[in-house]
Amino acid sequence: MSGERLKGLIEHWMEHNEEHRARLLEAAEEAEKLGLKTVSERLRKAAESLGEASKWLGEALKAFEQ
Repeated sequence: MSGERLKGLIEHWMEHNEEHRARLLEAAEEAEKLGLKTVSERLRKAAESLGEASKWLGEALKAFEQ
């Protein structure tokens, strides 16, 4: 695999993480409206984890420039 292909994959994963993160937050709001507090909390944690993963993916992209 080339470096450019790897960079493209990382960018793709970051984009998808953001899409999934947004959807998880929407679902968390819906769960909260349904009175499913624990479900909502877990969905928010999952969204937070995706944000963290994207942060590290971004750091990996920066490392290509070093």
